Amino acid sequence: MMGGMAREETRTSMSTPIRRTPPGGPAAGDGPHPSPRAWTARLLMAGIVLAALNLRPAITSLGALLEEVRDGLGMSAGLAGLLTSVPPLCFAVFGITAPRLARRFGPAAVVCAGMAAIAAGLAIRPYAGGTAGFVAASALALMGIAVSNVLMPVIVKRHFPDRVGSMTGLYSMALALGTSTAAAVTVPMTDALGGSWRTGLAVWAGLAAAALLPWLPFVRQRREPGTHAGAGAENPARTASAAAAPGGTEELAARPPLPITRSRTAWALAVFFGLQATAAYITMGWMAQIFRDAGVPAATAGLLLAVTMVMGVPLSFVIPRLATRLPRQGPIVVVLGVCGLAGYAGLYLAPAAGAWAWALLLGISNCAFPLALTMVGMRARTGAGVVRLSAFAQSTGYLISIPGPLLVGVLYQHSGGWGLPLALMAALMIPQTVVGVLAGRDRTVEDETAAR
Repeated sequence: MMGGMAREETRTSMSTPIRRTPPGGPAAGDGPHPSPRAWTARLLMAGIVLAALNLRPAITSLGALLEEVRDGLGMSAGLAGLLTSVPPLCFAVFGITAPRLARRFGPAAVVCAGMAAIAAGLAIRPYAGGTAGFVAASALALMGIAVSNVLMPVIVKRHFPDRVGSMTGLYSMALALGTSTAAAVTVPMTDALGGSWRTGLAVWAGLAAAALLPWLPFVRQRREPGTHAGAGAENPARTASAAAAPGGTEELAARPPLPITRSRTAWALAVFFGLQATAAYITMGWMAQIFRDAGVPAATAGLLLAVTMVMGVPLSFVIPRLATRLPRQGPIVVVLGVCGLAGYAGLYLAPAAGAWAWALLLGISNCAFPLALTMVGMRARTGAGVVRLSAFAQSTGYLISIPGPLLVGVLYQHSGGWGLPLALMAALMIPQTVVGVLAGRDRTVEDETAAR
C-alpha cells in the first residue's frame, strides 16, 4: 500500500510547484517543512464533501416526486419527460463557463457561488408559480451544480496534489451518498412534513445553504498557491510567489488557453464521460420501471434502484485510489464494462429472478463516473490543464448524454417491451469501454497538444 501511495505521489508531483526559499532566507513563519494548518485543510475537505453531497439531490428529489409535481403544476407527460434531459443540458451549457469564472474569481469563490445558486434555486422552484418558473429556478440550481462539477477536480488537484486519488474518492463517495439519500428519503420525508411536494423539494435547500459555510474563508484567496490548502494565506511573500506557480490563478490568466480539442486523450475522455453519463441517467430514469414491468413490486423496485445507487458509495472511494496507482486505467474500464454488459443481459433474460444480482452489477458499472473524474486529474499536468480538460470533458460529455434517456423512452413506447432499449444500452457499453481504455493511457493533454 505504501508503495502505491509513493507511485501516486510521484505521478502527481509533476503538477506541484517546488517551493524555493525567498532571497534573504525563509519568510516569517516558515519552518523547514512548510505545511498547511490542519484546521484549514480539514475545513476545505469538509467543503468538498458538503459540496459533493449537493450535486445530485436537485435531480433525484424531483424524480421521486415527479408525479406529484406534474399534477400540481399541470405538466403534460411530454414536458415531464423532457425534464429528464434538462440536467445534462444545463451541465453542458453552464459547465463550459467554469474556466472563465475560475480565472476571474478563483475556483473556491465560484464553488461557493455555486452552492448559493443551488440553495436559491431549490428554495424558489416549488413556489415559483407555474411550469416556466419551476424550470427557471431548476436551471438556477443546475447552473450551480454545473460549475461545481467542473471545478471540483481542479480544487482537488490544486490543494491536494499528492492525494488526488483519495480526495477524488472522498468527493465521489459523498456525491453517490447524496444521490442515493435524496432518492430514498424524499418521499418519506415529504410525508413526515405534511405531504406537500413543495415542502419535500424545498427542504433540500437547507443542505446547500450549509455547504456555503466552509467555502466562505476561501472566497477571497484568488491567488492561492498551487499546492496545499491554505498555504500562503498568512505569508504575503509566499502568496505572491505562488500566484505565478503552476496551477495558481495567475497562471490560469497568464497562459494562453490550452488547445484542448487537439488532444486525442481529451476527446476520448469526453466521449467516455458522455457514455457513462448516458448509462447513469438511463439507469436512474428507467431501471425501476424495468423491474416493475417484470412483475417486481413497486416498493422492491425502488429498493433495487437505491441499491444500485448505494453501490457507488464505497466503490467511489476505492476505484479512484486504485486508478492513481496504475499507469493505465484501461483494466478498470474493462471490468466496469463487463459488469454493465452482464447486468443488461440479466435484465433481458431474467429480470425478476436475478433482480438483486443485476442491480449490484449495474451499480458497479455506474462507478465509471468517479473513474472519469480521476482520469481528468491524471491526464493533465497543470492546474490550467485540469480546468480546461474538466470543462471540455464534462460539457461535451453531458451534451452526448442528452438523447439517451429520451431514446430509451421512445423505443420502449413503440416496441412495447424492453428488448430494444436493453439492446441499445448494451451496445453503448462497447464504445464506452473502447474510449475509456484510450482515455486511460499514460499521457497528458499538454504533451499531446504541444506535439501537434
